[in-house]
Formats: sequence, structure tokens, C-alpha cells
Amino acid sequence: MWNWFDDRTWYPLGRVIGGTVYPGLIFTAGSIYRILHFFHIPIHVQEVCVLTAPLFSAFCALACYGLVSQARSHGAGLLAAFFVAIVPSYISRSVAGSFDNEGVAIFALVNVFYWFVKTVNSGSLADAVVLVASYGYMVMSWGGYSFIINLLPLYCLACIFFGRLNGRLYVAFAPLVALGTAISCSIPVVGFNAVLMSEHFGAFFAFIVLHVALLVSYVRRMLSTKHFVILASMVLTVAIALGALVASVVVAYVAKSPTLGWTGRSMTLLDPTYASRFVPIIASVSEHQPPQWSSYIMDLHMLVMLAPAGILACLHRLTDASLFLVLYGLTAVYFSGVMIRLMLVLAPAVCCLSAVALSDLVYVLCGSMRCWKPRFAFSTATTSDKASGEGGGEGASKASPAPGAASSPGAPSTKDVVAPSTPDEPTSVKKKTRSKVSAKAAASEASKLYALPFLVCATLLAMVLVILGLYVVHCIHASADMYSSPSIVLQSPRRDGGYYVFDDFREAYAWLRHNTHPDAKVASWWDYGYQTTAMANRTVIVDNNTWNTSHIATVGRAMSSSEAKAWAIYRSLDVEYVFVVFGGLVGYPSDDINKFLWMVRIGGGVYPEIKEPDYLTPEGDYRVDARGTKTMLNSLMYKLSYYDFAEESQLSTGQRGVDRVRGYPIGKLNVKLNYFEEVFTSQHWMMRIYRVRDRPLRDPTSRTGKKGKAANRRG
Repeated sequence: MWNWFDDRTWYPLGRVIGGTVYPGLIFTAGSIYRILHFFHIPIHVQEVCVLTAPLFSAFCALACYGLVSQARSHGAGLLAAFFVAIVPSYISRSVAGSFDNEGVAIFALVNVFYWFVKTVNSGSLADAVVLVASYGYMVMSWGGYSFIINLLPLYCLACIFFGRLNGRLYVAFAPLVALGTAISCSIPVVGFNAVLMSEHFGAFFAFIVLHVALLVSYVRRMLSTKHFVILASMVLTVAIALGALVASVVVAYVAKSPTLGWTGRSMTLLDPTYASRFVPIIASVSEHQPPQWSSYIMDLHMLVMLAPAGILACLHRLTDASLFLVLYGLTAVYFSGVMIRLMLVLAPAVCCLSAVALSDLVYVLCGSMRCWKPRFAFSTATTSDKASGEGGGEGASKASPAPGAASSPGAPSTKDVVAPSTPDEPTSVKKKTRSKVSAKAAASEASKLYALPFLVCATLLAMVLVILGLYVVHCIHASADMYSSPSIVLQSPRRDGGYYVFDDFREAYAWLRHNTHPDAKVASWWDYGYQTTAMANRTVIVDNNTWNTSHIATVGRAMSSSEAKAWAIYRSLDVEYVFVVFGGLVGYPSDDINKFLWMVRIGGGVYPEIKEPDYLTPEGDYRVDARGTKTMLNSLMYKLSYYDFAEESQLSTGQRGVDRVRGYPIGKLNVKLNYFEEVFTSQHWMMRIYRVRDRPLRDPTSRTGKKGKAANRRG
């Protein structure tokens, strides 16, 4: 894989696959395929890819169980596994057919956290080895590994600050930084960024601080207070001088970079406005937009309410593991608020914290109910004793009491009742026995003093069961309605309860596959690159990897330019076909007209002649009606989208030239093409494919006349 050069993408540059993708997903699917075939299980590699994400979602549930079990209890771990198994936020990337990095990376993320907490609790070197291997797999799988390499140093510094420093923390953290960084450097897509980028400097800083703190702790135990103060003052002076020197070198190195050594995505997390100002290609991705509040309710449901209670519960019984859960939850909440894609990182954290809160609540309720249970047993036993005493005479009165008969509010249970002492027993034994009985009775009284009433406990438990049921129903609904349909097949509900299917994407890709030359070059916006390669099997100019911003800007420049200029650009790239996604006829909002300003911004970031104000009205509005600017109405994107649209809209809706997405008539109805030729338009006009002419038309009216005659013949 490392040497695989793909010449079917990013024409004419091509792409080195090993240096531009995280190989974890590919290695995982390939390993599963080879293992199954080793055991003579005949399964196609496509089926392996389809089922990889659901398989690793089960592994993620197990990892959450282990993490919360280490931090709290096995009961809380079971609840965490239950929550994460069906949480909608994670189901969006773990459904069958979702062959994406996050399908395995979220498991890898939680797995690293589990082994880290386990190592912190045990101090085992074997656990530390597994932790380093788990971190290496995470780095191979997803760029989100930077979240780990920044969260763990934060936890390490928090432990030092709160006085929780110990050898177990060193065993967990130090090998991870040293060996994990070496593993990261060996992965081509990361390379030496693991030591050169500012994202990793926090880990190195915490690594140094950890060693200094342990050294200070050791020296303090070896020296007297007086000698330690003298030595500390000397060492501190030298350390400040060396630290200032090192800091100045680091600052000078970082200052050379416009982003201070951070990647664009990391800068966006630290400054949410950074991408929109400097890296429009990052801001153009819908997954990189901030989420709305409704997204939290849809993706997490009742866990949104339980997670804050889980944080308080962890702080109430603070341990090394629960401190980690708190930091994980708080940092994940912040990052998810900046970028909706990171709801995937938040989902396991919320599930774990909610499990802690709900487990503690159920523990209190069940404990209170157990506390009141002997009261009802005593009432039943007393009634039976009276009945037996009336019919059994004197012998019944001498019989030993039934189990639980001596239990009453304020009285010890039967196991605390002691037989009468004999005169031969020593006095000390009598006193000890009486003190034990009185202590247990006092404890029973205290527990009942703080216990909730039985009816309240039963009501709250019933409410918990109802809430869990609603959570399950919501997760099933979200999975069925939002995440169970392929992204290229769209559905619209009908009045009769059925669905109307829009299959325009597959229709267009099938046309390209069967009606174009196998070596044909196809241009579109980068959103559709992967789909074109996989379903049409044609060479594309750009795709979703977005490794080369300049090449994407070239496509944006072509779409933003006039028809003649765009024709020259595409001819220079050997492009034979161009397609656009258009939703104005059926009301599909995610079309290229709505994405067009991002093409302008990305193209303008590389080519200064493209200026965003040229496509906006004097009031700063983006419009394609009569108020639209001349540059906008003459752009290639406008012409390819609205070519022959006026006539079709008149036939389909009875409203000539009315765009159903924008909600108004377009500005130029009679759109003519001289350099491009329409070759295919899908059933609902969502996909429009054009051929790049070898030379422009000399007399465009002749083509219009021929088209009118053909229309008359069809009529």
C-alpha cells in the first residue's frame, strides 16, 4: 500500500495513497478478509467492508464497559455499553456499509482510554505495552489521534497539580509519549509532524514536567528540609535559565509558521473563526460547522441531561480514573461545540458519564429499598408468630424466631440477635457482644435516617425504566429514518405514508460508466470525487481527500469564470465531461448553486482575479435572480445549472424559471452554451452532465433551431 500510486484520481497529478490516507481502516478490512479466508470462510471483500463498522461498534461497547468498570463499577460499565451501543451519534458512522475511518477509529479512541486508565490503576508494564500498541493503531486509523495526545498530557498535569502523582501514572504516560511518538513517525501520512507540529508539544512538555516532579519528590525524601530548600533554589535558578533558552528556541521555530505550527483543522478547534477567514476549504465542509442545540438532543437524547450529573458524581468520589472521565467529558463537549463532526468523540464520553450518574442513582434507590424491606418482613412474620402461638401453646413460645422476625425499624436483624449469656461467660465477652449489637443497631438507624421512602424509590425506579425505554425508541427511530439510507439515494415522504425515491445520482454515474470512454476525465466539485471514482469508474480531477488545495482551487476557478475561460481551463486539464448537481427543479437544497460561494472563496484564495464581492449584490446578498450580478449570471456554474431550465420548469410546475430552492425566478432565462454540450440530465434534473467541446460553436442559433425541431418531433 505504501507504494500505491493512483493515477485515476487528481489528474494529472495522481495521488500517492500511502502518504495521503490513514491506513488503519484498510489494514483492518484486509486483515479480516485474510483471516476469514485462512479458515476457509468464503466471503467477498466487499462484504467485509460493509460489516467492518458494525463489528467495531460492538468492540467499542466492550471498550466503554471496560473504561467505566475501571473508573466506577461493573454495573456502570454495563450501562455505558448499553448507551453507546445504540446512541444515534455513533450509529451514523457504524451502520452497515459505512466504510469510513471513524468506523474503526472511535473504538480505537475508547480502547486507548481504557488501557490508559487500566494502566494508571494497576501500574502494570504489560498493560503499558498494550496501551502503546493501541495508540499506534489509533494513529493509523484517524487524524483524531491528536485529541488523545493532547488530553493525556492535560490529565498528567492535572494529576501533578492535584497531588495525585505516583509511579503508576509514570508507567502509563511516559512509555506512551516516547514509543507512541516513534510509532507515529513511522506512519507516512503523519511522518515527522509527530515531532514538528505544535499539536504534539503539549505531550513533550508534560513528559518533562512529569520527570521533574518525580525527581523533586525523590530528592525531597532523601534530604532534610534545610538542604532541600538550598538545593531547590540552586536548581530552580539554573532551570529557569535553561527553560527560557528552550522556550525562546521553540517560539522562534513556531513563529516561522503562519499557523504557529498548528494544522488548519487544529487551529479551527482553538479559534472557531480561523477556517472561515483563512482556510475556506475546511469551513466549506458541512461536518466542520458548529452544531445546533437540536443536534445534541437528536444525537444524544436523554444523555444530555445525565452527563452533567455524571461529572458531579465523579467529582464527589474522585479517583484517578474518575478524574480522567471528567476531563474527557469537558474537553469533548468543547470540541463538539466547535465542529459537529466531533460529536463522534463526545458520544462515548457522554455515554460513560451518564452511566456513572444513572448507576449511582439506581444504587441509592435500591439501597433505600433494601433498607425498608425488613419492615415489611417483620410485619408478616409477627402475624404468623401470633397465629402459631395461639394454637401451639407453650412449645410455640419457646421456638426460635423466624428469620427476619426480630427486624423492625430501630431494631437489629436476626443475625445480630445474640443468645442470652450464661454465668460462665467472661464479663469482657458480654461487653464486646453488647457493643457490637449496639453499633450495628446504630448503623441501621443511621441508614434508615438517610434512606428515601419506599414509595419514592419505587416511583423513581419506574421513571428510570420509562426514560430508558424512550431512549431506545428514539435511537431506533433515528437509526431507521436518518442513518439507514444510502447517501446517494434520496427519499421524500408521500402523503400516503410511502416514500418517493430520487435515484438521480446512480442514474448519472451509470450513464458515465456505460457511455463514456474508460480513460475519460470527469470534472466536478470535490464532494463527488469518491462517488465518481467508485460508481462511474472514471478518472476525476479532484476528490474528497482534499490533499491539494491548489488543484481544488483550479476547479473552483473554472466554475466561477465565464464559459470561454472555463473551457480553456478544462481543456488544459484534458477534461472531457463536467457535471453539476442542481436542485432547483425538485427543491434539493444541497446543490452546487448553494455551494457556489465556497468555490469562489477557495478559488480566490489561490487566484486573486476571483473576488467574492463580484458575485454579491451591493447589499452583500448572494442571489441568482434579476438582482444577481453580471459576473454571477455569466459564470459557468450558473449556465450549467440553468441551461434550458426555464422551459422545463414551465412544463413541470407551470412557473417559468422559478427556482424551488431559492424561491424566486432566475435572472437569465435564455441561457446559451457555446463551449459545452449537454449530454445527459437525470430524471429529476438533479444531475446534469456536459461534454467539453473540442471547439466552440460558431453559430449557436443553429443548434437552437435544431433543438427546437427535435422538440417538435418529440411532440
